Amino acid sequence: MTIHTALADRGIDPGILATLDEFTAFRRDLHRHPELAFRETRTSGLVAERLHAYGYAVTTGLAGTGVVGVLRKGTGERRLGLRADMDALPIRERTGLSYASAADGTMHACGHDGHTAILLAAARRLAEADFSGTLTLIFQPAEEIGAGARKLVSEGLFARFPVDAVFGLHNWPGVPRGQFGFVAGPAMAAVDKAEIRVVGRGGHGASPHETVDPVVAAAAIVLALQSVVARNVDPREAAVVTVGAIHGGEASNVIPDRVDLKLTIRSFDPTVRRRLEDRIVALTRDQAASYGAQAEIEYRRGLPTVFNHAAETAFAREVALAAFGAERLEADFKPRMASEDFAYLLEARPGSYLFVGNGDSAPLHSPEYDFDDALIAPAASFWVRLVRTFLV
Repeated sequence: MTIHTALADRGIDPGILATLDEFTAFRRDLHRHPELAFRETRTSGLVAERLHAYGYAVTTGLAGTGVVGVLRKGTGERRLGLRADMDALPIRERTGLSYASAADGTMHACGHDGHTAILLAAARRLAEADFSGTLTLIFQPAEEIGAGARKLVSEGLFARFPVDAVFGLHNWPGVPRGQFGFVAGPAMAAVDKAEIRVVGRGGHGASPHETVDPVVAAAAIVLALQSVVARNVDPREAAVVTVGAIHGGEASNVIPDRVDLKLTIRSFDPTVRRRLEDRIVALTRDQAASYGAQAEIEYRRGLPTVFNHAAETAFAREVALAAFGAERLEADFKPRMASEDFAYLLEARPGSYLFVGNGDSAPLHSPEYDFDDALIAPAASFWVRLVRTFLV
């Protein structure tokens, strides 16, 4: 089944369908030429060039490589923002696709090439469509390192380009192809990081009594950390504490002086977030001390929770329902424990971040992942419908 025939169904805008081959090719070109955070010079150049051609007022250089396109029509005073992310990941691709990454060690493993193509396809269609108000399209750099949205906001994005609401979307593997998911309230997790150094006193592996073994202390810390969510967080709340790295020692017969651990900590509720930090710090220090060692902890707050505003989420859901029917909406779409710097845009303005199923693909951030081009038509059609409903 071709992309055209697979998607020639309810809700697909005919103008989007007519240009689908063009934007499929564009998406695959971006996939072949991925660029890392704040280095999206080729990508942003192509985006700006197309927006100019469609008749948008284009501003470049925001947050380094960001692009904003503004289109005003009619006499309407409402202002709407839509955002797509553009950056790739430092991953070596293993898809074997004809359009696989030509940049060794860099690939679009999260679908930002698809998000950019979707928003550009909608931009072209909206340039010739009727609406009344101001449309602002935000092509953001550096989402993958959690820095682009915050930098845009700090540089005065919404002061220069005011909006009444802002929306974004992300493809999601494991959700049926083209299905839309909406979550009011917390939709994606806040993420924090901790680096722990367990300091002991090294020595010969044959004489452990003459040492303070940081390996044993670190092992106890890892096990104890498993109790934080189980025993310190309300079972009705969600949280994750993961020890993703542990390094210490070089030889089997040498007890090292120190062991290093790296943690990721995720949560939705601010109270739970503070509780996790308090318990992780206290438990780590006490566990280390119980073995005669010391724990040095660097705890860093990361991205906030993606908190979708209720009214804007309900509006977006109604747009999708009217366009595609109930069968194309996931009835009980759950929040995701992954994180997203769109959170900063939602802290600054009302809006919502929604999801579109990428089908049975490899997971995000996998070297085998590929964005499903069949999503371009429904997702771009959704943007067109949302704009024309919001800006009336």
